[in-house]
Amino acid sequence: MRGAGRGTGGRGEGCPLARPPARPSAAAMALLHCRRLLAAPRFAAAAARASSWWSHVEMGPPDPILGVTEAFKRDTNSKKMNLGVGAYRDDSGKPYVLNCVRKAEAMIASKKMDKEYLPIGGLADFTRASAELALGENSEAFKSGRYVTLQAISGTGSLRIGANFLQRFFKSSRDVYLPKPSWGNHTPIFRDAGLQLQAYRYYDPKTCSLDFSGAMDDISKIPEKSIILLHACAHNPTGVDPRQEQWKELAALVKKRNLLVYFDMAYQGFASGDINRDAWAVRHFIEQGINIVLAQSYAKNMGLYGERAGAFSVICSDAEEAKRVESQLKILIRPMYSNPPLNGARIASLILNTPDLRKEWLVEVKGMADRIISMRTQLVSNLKKEGSSHNWQHITDQIGMFCFTGLKPEQVERLTKEFSIYMTKDGRISVAGVTSGNVGYLAHAIHQVTK
Repeated sequence: MRGAGRGTGGRGEGCPLARPPARPSAAAMALLHCRRLLAAPRFAAAAARASSWWSHVEMGPPDPILGVTEAFKRDTNSKKMNLGVGAYRDDSGKPYVLNCVRKAEAMIASKKMDKEYLPIGGLADFTRASAELALGENSEAFKSGRYVTLQAISGTGSLRIGANFLQRFFKSSRDVYLPKPSWGNHTPIFRDAGLQLQAYRYYDPKTCSLDFSGAMDDISKIPEKSIILLHACAHNPTGVDPRQEQWKELAALVKKRNLLVYFDMAYQGFASGDINRDAWAVRHFIEQGINIVLAQSYAKNMGLYGERAGAFSVICSDAEEAKRVESQLKILIRPMYSNPPLNGARIASLILNTPDLRKEWLVEVKGMADRIISMRTQLVSNLKKEGSSHNWQHITDQIGMFCFTGLKPEQVERLTKEFSIYMTKDGRISVAGVTSGNVGYLAHAIHQVTK
């Protein structure tokens, strides 16, 4: 059987036409191996992409302000200006660290303090001082203890804690009404917390000023028990604030409509140079019996940008309610980040609670505010010297770090291409980027694109 098997099949030895195939040359084998090696990574990469958990994730749009900064960095023009960044600069165009901050840092270093975790609610001396700064030392709400203030991760973190709290506990509405326009980050903060975004009229681009009648009209139609966000001072991005008489009318309307007011106060002291004037709206609303929620930041008024020092407050009906609210806020914070950063709160707390440092801070924050006010005045003056026939009064009427110039997108594009002056397409400039050394150049450029 074995012989028959070999003779009739198997290797085909019984067939005279069946011969072993010719063996490929060594060169052909090497070429084939090389091709396989070259193809393998491509096939592997394609397979990896097909099997990746994140193959469906699309590239997100670039941040508009970071995009302005990147373009500015690439520009080789010695006269280039970056008016997009929302951080204070001194009159040399350099980042500025307050002297009171340096002194507080030295005090902290000399005490050789530990780096232990803070409580969930933050540094107690800091939160109490923050509440007093915002509400005023003579505030009934502050004195009676019918408030809760917790440390948060600067203004953004404060806003997000509040948004999450409202999403969980404010059962009357999911709608948050923002001024149109508002700080760009407000929308994702509230949207990502599960709230619905609505808008009310605020800025009139035709006059570059407050559309007060439009705002009042829209707010009068907001459903009762909705949430409304208000900028306490130095509205970002327009720099347009209501006057005190207008704030009074807004407070009366908000109270009539029974709206929950969410104040964002990122510029107390930095707007006008007066901490009490900048907190006037917040205090007035509380005095009128409107129990607000409030986000605070120390990025601008103390220059603690990277330290991420902020606070979130809720004004309650009594101290017992405040304790219940505080307990739930801590439950919200615990799985977010457990507890806030230590260093910035220590610095701010020392400045607010040490009389000499606080006095120095008030002088320095007024100095920053005054420099920005001066740059507004000088810009308008230089535009007039250039021969501009436009009315630029809105530049000096507006307040705070930002100015809505009224420039159109095509004019902004010309400023960038022809003069290396960078800003966001909506014509918003950071006045902190203007100095006595470049204000004339800026005025000349603006005149050239607007005449």
